[in-house]
Amino acid sequence: MSPTASGSCYDFSPYTGTYFLKGALAGGVCCSITHGAACPLDVVKTRIQLDPSTYNKGMLGGFRQVIAAEGAGSLATGLGPTAGGYFVQGWFKFGGFEFLKVNFAKSYGDQAAWDKRFMLNSMSAAGAEFVADIFLCPFEATRIRQVSDPAMAKLSLPGAAQAIVAQNGLISGFYSGFIPMLFKQIPYTIAKFVVQDFAQEAIYRVVAPKGDVSGTTKFGISLTSGVIAGVTAAIISHPADTLLSKINK
Repeated sequence: MSPTASGSCYDFSPYTGTYFLKGALAGGVCCSITHGAACPLDVVKTRIQLDPSTYNKGMLGGFRQVIAAEGAGSLATGLGPTAGGYFVQGWFKFGGFEFLKVNFAKSYGDQAAWDKRFMLNSMSAAGAEFVADIFLCPFEATRIRQVSDPAMAKLSLPGAAQAIVAQNGLISGFYSGFIPMLFKQIPYTIAKFVVQDFAQEAIYRVVAPKGDVSGTTKFGISLTSGVIAGVTAAIISHPADTLLSKINK
């Protein structure tokens, strides 16, 4: 590959504002859908974290307890803050990650960017997630209050948010859990991006070079590496997730 006008062997011309906007939109939509679909799991998980003496029968037992006490509809408690919050978070996380990653690669140069790719990806993930958490934190505080407080659960997202501000103020109500959120989300996001890249490279070394495999195989490798990264990220972020729930109770 011949050097471009900027002196780089890599062509950065596709990375325009439109590219970053598409990445942000795709990230927002996907995060909203996946986290929204997982809302019942979040309801039970949060109940277990906040009241382990009552919800002490595991995840499946927790589902049965919540449904028996409040009905199946209660599993959708906090769906609005979850879907809305993670749309905003996904927008800034994925759009920001791509923006920072590309610009770090430009500033470091071709060889250094490749040699330090995991470090640069970690820096990009941390920076993007920090910004994303500023916007996510109020939504997450509202979700936790709705799950833990039956009176809040009856309110809409705007109504619950207004009630939290009226009771606790803007900063205490929405951002008391900001530091635990950073300890939860930043390691989670770094692990998700970096572990997936590492796992994907390792799988390709075993299977075949990336250019020699079919589209179906590439999809399978991406899916497998994504699962590995997701499990790793969830384990790493779990302690701070519990602390976040308790602070926002």
